[in-house]
Amino acid sequence: MNDTFIKFRKEYPEFIYENFKVLETDTEYKVTYLFSIKDLVFEPQITILKNSKMENIDNDYLNYLFFQYGLFDLMSYYKLTCSPKLIIKPMYINQEQASFFKKVLYNGLGEYFYKNNINISYDDFLEIIVESDKKYELPEFNEQYSGNVIPIGGGKDSIVSMKLLDKYKDDNMFFMLERNLYPKNEAGYQSIYKGGYTDEDILIFKNDLDLKLLELNKQGYLNGHIPISACISMASFIMAYLTHKKYVVLSNEASANEGNFEGLNINHQYSKSYEYESEFEKYSNKYLNPNILYFSLLRGWNEYQILQEFLKHKEFLSVFRSCNRGTRDNIWCNHCSKCLYVYIMLYPYLSDEEMSLVFDRNMLDDESLEEEFLGLILPERLKPFECVGTRLEINFALQEALRNKKDYPYLLRLYKEKYNTNMIDKNELINYWNKENSIPKEYLLLFGDANER
Repeated sequence: MNDTFIKFRKEYPEFIYENFKVLETDTEYKVTYLFSIKDLVFEPQITILKNSKMENIDNDYLNYLFFQYGLFDLMSYYKLTCSPKLIIKPMYINQEQASFFKKVLYNGLGEYFYKNNINISYDDFLEIIVESDKKYELPEFNEQYSGNVIPIGGGKDSIVSMKLLDKYKDDNMFFMLERNLYPKNEAGYQSIYKGGYTDEDILIFKNDLDLKLLELNKQGYLNGHIPISACISMASFIMAYLTHKKYVVLSNEASANEGNFEGLNINHQYSKSYEYESEFEKYSNKYLNPNILYFSLLRGWNEYQILQEFLKHKEFLSVFRSCNRGTRDNIWCNHCSKCLYVYIMLYPYLSDEEMSLVFDRNMLDDESLEEEFLGLILPERLKPFECVGTRLEINFALQEALRNKKDYPYLLRLYKEKYNTNMIDKNELINYWNKENSIPKEYLLLFGDANER
């Protein structure tokens, strides 16, 4: 067990969600949160730029949604000490709501626990204490909702969702998360523009971290991955309310359900999994707004099927990005597991010229990436902490490359000689349909008869 973890749990027994305040102007909503851990005080902010479609807003209800967002946002600061008690002061939540947030924290911090050598049970992990009797009763929600809010990150999955929903073009809007630690998401914007949309179709949600967080990390306070997609779920839900959209349309596929290591509760993509999606759907239906549905459009498909759909729109090859290391410069870094994964998936189906639109070198010919490569293909290895497909899908792509290509670069040659042992039935991937999904009936029609298999 991590000695620092034990020390901080004793030294900082309580994390407190103290308060939040909302400032509305003609152009924006600005919300400042106040979190504390003893003498450590944090004041992160979110800013929502107003849009012409934001009309007839119930400000009391909106404030309630802002309070709810704080329960997600606090994760970035809570992980510094992983205090055994979380005190909630601004508003009341009941035991069922508290259990939801405890589960999000515990499962969403699986990678954080692993990397920090923390082994703690769910029961011992956290006690949530509500110190407010200020209850909020949801309104009747008599207004009409229609259309889609589509979170866009700049990767191939959200582009596929955007293109699948082309027939609803006049009623689509796109959610963009901007953070003060990162530059403008150029890939996201370019994808939206390439899809035929304009700035008027983009909803901007700015999340400015309190930079004291970084200083404390340098001083040795705990750090690690948080389930950022959970924060996006609440943020995009707020945007759906503000613009009266019926659906928040995610782009998470069935592959997100696979963990990083067999037998351990570690999934880098937990907040992209169907487990989280269904839990948030139940929570939002009961405690947020039953007229807004949160779901993933691509949940029925595997990574192979999504890729084949993406390749119908090769005009996006030059603009899509999903490398975390290269985010600041809007590039593929060409050295990480995520880049290698995307390279493997594209390689069997694109010419060298088309591959050069995405990557500036042949990553399968890089011997230094062998460990990352083995982590992607072998179940006994720790799967990289990245948003990547299942090992079945990755192995199939490599088998496709062996069939489709004449020359075998180093890693593909290594795969052929040592690891190409179980041939995967292509029909298993082509005819796949994951029935564990929350896709509404009207959107199931986009997939033809696939959903009936």
